Amino acid sequence: MKELIIIGAGPAGMAASIYAVRAGLDTLVLEKISPGGQVMLTYEIENYPGFIEPVEGWQLASNMEQQARRLGVTIESKDVVSVEKYDEIFHVKTTDGAFLEGRAVIAATGASLKRLGVPGESEFTGRGVSYCATCDAAFFKDRVTAVVGGGNTALEEALYLTRFASKVYIIHRRDEFRGQKILQDRVLSNPKIEPIFDTLVTQVNGDEKVYSITLQNKKTGESRELAIQGLFIFIGNTSNTTYLPEQVLNDSGEVKVDMKMQTLMSGLFAAGDLRENSLRQVLMAAADGATAAISAYEYITHKDW
Repeated sequence: MKELIIIGAGPAGMAASIYAVRAGLDTLVLEKISPGGQVMLTYEIENYPGFIEPVEGWQLASNMEQQARRLGVTIESKDVVSVEKYDEIFHVKTTDGAFLEGRAVIAATGASLKRLGVPGESEFTGRGVSYCATCDAAFFKDRVTAVVGGGNTALEEALYLTRFASKVYIIHRRDEFRGQKILQDRVLSNPKIEPIFDTLVTQVNGDEKVYSITLQNKKTGESRELAIQGLFIFIGNTSNTTYLPEQVLNDSGEVKVDMKMQTLMSGLFAAGDLRENSLRQVLMAAADGATAAISAYEYITHKDW
């Protein structure tokens, strides 16, 4: 029996674990892949307080993990399939058949990148279609690439791609980007980047690898083919919450929480990108995790077990 089980080892989960062990809680962190979360896919972060120069995503994630382990946090590699509550105790089931028990649970499994869902996307994933410029940009040195999306992630990844690609198109379905003004300014002033607004990608074309995409203008309905060798997709996120009880989720699959990160099920907390109204920033996720851990401590210590 653990006092607290934290599911997910991204910034939210790591921050929660740090606050939990410092509060003296017997804490276990479960992570299905490796600690870090989506921050591992981010090339540089320049808005995280305490770093004068931009910090690489993997380095920030590594620092968080090392800090947590130094304080005594236990991290186990397990993939959770369900969380249920019986007689005030949480039962956490994992894919390897294990059943773990905890007095409180913090869900911090973040979100996954959405897919376009167009013909050719799945077939050419790994053969020209990618969801991580930081991971794959080097494979497209001196080649023509395209980024789909208009938020912060799309703009950041497009800028990173310019370090390798000869040309980067940014295809966005609206008539202007949604990302931060500073990122928009950098993108629009970069000679390697060409924005294409009011446009959808309707198909990915290729043989062994991608050689073009089919575009459709939303206003005119006109379709055309754009020759590229790499397509990078950043169109939003889907909360990773399939293992949680339906009663704590909204219609979009996000976790409903209050200001203390408490869900509609007492003792179950949520932090980071998976929760309702999350701004999906590393700093916010870490703050959520700290809040959830403090709330879990109050729940555990004030309850008459």
